[in-house]
Amino acid sequence: MSNEEANGRTPGRNPDLERLNRLIGEWELEVSLDGQTYRGGHVTFEWLEDGAFLVQRSEVSDLSTLPPGWVENAPRSTVSIIGLDDTSEQFWMLYADSRDVFRVYKMSLSDEVWGLRRDAPEFSQRFTSNFDDDANVIEGTWEYSDDGVDWEVDFDVTYTRTGA
Repeated sequence: MSNEEANGRTPGRNPDLERLNRLIGEWELEVSLDGQTYRGGHVTFEWLEDGAFLVQRSEVSDLSTLPPGWVENAPRSTVSIIGLDDTSEQFWMLYADSRDVFRVYKMSLSDEVWGLRRDAPEFSQRFTSNFDDDANVIEGTWEYSDDGVDWEVDFDVTYTRTGA
């Protein structure tokens, strides 16, 4: 294909991105912290650029029920762009939130497990979750580490599908 032909085209969808279809839709978010469950989060996943990327957006309607330390540290909204490096077949997530936090996570996704990981000096993070049998509930745990070796649970999270 010549440069002239390619300039009029949008990127096609890599078949490996089809695995992300299980995330498409609207989800309600619950966070479990110190034995308490907090509701009010809304998450959407949708294709961007004809399927070249997946965008995840989240909003929390009310943080007032969270513990005070969480209210000052929790984002009210987030946006993430998920893409694929076709050479390594590795997913990556670019993350930004209303606190002006910007991060990059290595991402994995299989039929049963969704994972994210960020290795950074003094504050590494990882997220491990499992889909239920019909892929309408995702239960996961966020952990953090100051040294990348010893991990502590930050909070548990449940996504429940509310729409396609």
